Amino acid sequence: MEIPGDQTYHSEDMGGPQKRAIALMSGGLDSALAAAWTKRLGFEVVGLNLATGFCTGQGRCDAVLAQGLALGIPVRLLEVSAEYLEVVKHPKYGRGQGMNPCLDCRIFMLQKAKEVMEEEGASFVVTGEVLGQRPMSQHREALELVAQESGLGERLVRPLSGRLLGPTFPERMGWVKREDWLDIQGRSRQRQLALARELGIPQFTPPGGGCCLLLERAYSKRLRDLIREKGVDALTKDDFALLRYGRHFRLGPKVRVVVGRDETENAALLSFPGDHHVLEFPDVPGPVALVLGEPSAEELREAAELAARYSDAPKDTPVRVLVRRNEDIREIQVIPWDKDDPRLARLRIDR
Repeated sequence: MEIPGDQTYHSEDMGGPQKRAIALMSGGLDSALAAAWTKRLGFEVVGLNLATGFCTGQGRCDAVLAQGLALGIPVRLLEVSAEYLEVVKHPKYGRGQGMNPCLDCRIFMLQKAKEVMEEEGASFVVTGEVLGQRPMSQHREALELVAQESGLGERLVRPLSGRLLGPTFPERMGWVKREDWLDIQGRSRQRQLALARELGIPQFTPPGGGCCLLLERAYSKRLRDLIREKGVDALTKDDFALLRYGRHFRLGPKVRVVVGRDETENAALLSFPGDHHVLEFPDVPGPVALVLGEPSAEELREAAELAARYSDAPKDTPVRVLVRRNEDIREIQVIPWDKDDPRLARLRIDR
């Protein structure tokens, strides 16, 4: 998918190496600055945004497209979530504090950018990485490793820190001088914010690692728990998606309960595919809950009592629960657990 006005470039349009770059754009500040700075130096720039399925921002694609329009940079949106799951399952270089495979993620994205670079007849790839900004993936050794493993080598350019890093393909071709790159480093973003005002970056998602679900504590705990239950190779795209929603509880080694937190999550849980029990409250406002696995009758009742705690049912009063599995629908009555019931904390997966 491309924004209006995007165009496809071919290497035969011009003789010799192309003064054209592919810029990875996340919707954040640094990647937009790197793309804008590269364009300022006289290069044609095509933005690239990769949808991995683990972004948390609700308007990230909109931010990328708005940046592209404001800067006169065409943007390609590329869906890579199915391929990216394998990176998450089996990271070669390990994980960070959460379930984030930062180095493997970066290598994967740059390999995709290299493919697009070749398709577009471009000569190098631009990222917004800043030396020393992130402890796991942006120290010098990691930056060099990523350049090598992605297959880009000197065709990987980090304009924001380029003056502090090794020689690049555009320099070797004589298209730029070394001092044309910037020398930003470290975790402060004051220089980037000033540069954003200068270059007219219209909007950007908040800085920091919170843009990735795999960095979130709750999501990571849910994923670790699910790996213990099913094994990493058995996990599906739907398994990863369900971890986004609700409150998660474990009733048994193979039985989980997911309780919706609001109307949006309730609707999402109702539409979720799979052979599981769905719990609903027809008489009082309450959550939708999914019971996954093969619960015993006792576990199913326990799940209903747990979910009823989050309904508007009066304390110590029986409440009706509809239990549906595929075409089978039945009804049970339960007493909701008290909000201070210690079982809630004991069974909760994501705290």
